[in-house]
Amino acid sequence: MDNVLPLTRSSAAELYDAHVLRNYPRAPITLVRGSGSRVWDDQGKAYLDFSSGIAVTSIGHCHPHWVAAVQRQAAELNHTSNLFRHPNQGELARRIVGYAGPGRVFFCNSGAEADEAMIKLSRLHGVRKSGVEGKCFRVVAAKKGFHGRMFGGMSATPRETVQKGFRPLLPGFSFGDLNDLASFAALVDEDTSSILVESVQGDGGVNPCTSEFLVGLRRLCDERNLLLLVDEVQCGAGRTGAFYAFEHAGIRPDAIAMAKGLGGGFPIGALWVDDRSADLFKPGMHGSTFGGTPLACAAALATLDVIEGEGLLAHVTRESGPWLAELRAMAAEFPDKVLEVRGKGFLVGVQMASDSGPTSSALLERGLLTAQAGVNVIRLLPPLNASREELSRSVAIFRDTLRA
Repeated sequence: MDNVLPLTRSSAAELYDAHVLRNYPRAPITLVRGSGSRVWDDQGKAYLDFSSGIAVTSIGHCHPHWVAAVQRQAAELNHTSNLFRHPNQGELARRIVGYAGPGRVFFCNSGAEADEAMIKLSRLHGVRKSGVEGKCFRVVAAKKGFHGRMFGGMSATPRETVQKGFRPLLPGFSFGDLNDLASFAALVDEDTSSILVESVQGDGGVNPCTSEFLVGLRRLCDERNLLLLVDEVQCGAGRTGAFYAFEHAGIRPDAIAMAKGLGGGFPIGALWVDDRSADLFKPGMHGSTFGGTPLACAAALATLDVIEGEGLLAHVTRESGPWLAELRAMAAEFPDKVLEVRGKGFLVGVQMASDSGPTSSALLERGLLTAQAGVNVIRLLPPLNASREELSRSVAIFRDTLRA
């Protein structure tokens, strides 16, 4: 034990600098408390949190119903492993199926894991389709997409900043232009097993799929015996005013990856698979030690309780229109600085004219937490229960930052 460092009291910044891997560009603040749409740093300064932990704290920080559910479950049973049943997982699966349609659910810990399971499902469908393992495994995905940083997800994310240093990647991925059905159709061949898209690209710059594009992908998949795989990790769980963003197009995919806002702040991911493909996974083919624990499922169930009980889907639908109108009016005041405001519901991207324009760091200094996305895009992700006043306050802070 001679090589163990003595324990001393240090600031969070000192501890991070000394001991935490430097794989994130962190802002120079230390957050210590949250309530609703606001967080406070260790100096007592308050911030309007419109990053929501990158779309995670979907019902705000420390919602009383969520806190009570997690505390109660932590005192009863926190982990079982998936060698046994527990009531929360079955109930959460039932409620997810109620939103998604007839099918089955696999639970994991994150969006990256949910996407990885979905890519494995694509491989299994390829075997079913061709009758030969290793032949039909190609996936057509979208340029500017993002599907996590595990090897399957990285391979489906055509971005040098994500892939650099980790080649060779998983083979079999090709990339079409979002909302260009012909570019996707041209990439499909006899060895293609699936098409993979985000209903609204988040990290790639907040780029929504059009309804016509999603309807066309559904038709293409039906005609060519492909699985339509939809990544709703960021845009799902109510963020666009429907529980799943693809619902706006009136389609149903063959599999849905979800995470982030599903747990309201507790790590959980899930993959829903349509009844026609759910039996492709056999015992031993996939698993997750921490997937769908009693504690994680309690947090997710409480999150759904709040979304449903407080009418948050209707709230997002009702309030997002005026908020987007305010943001676009703001953009019109600064045509030399803001190119476009785009998005759906409470998933919005403000496209800046250049990298010399205001950044998330400048907004943070004025008390608004946001997230960068794509190239020169500032992403706004308020909690689903953000008030009209808080939404307007975010625009006021943004406008003041642009003026400065």
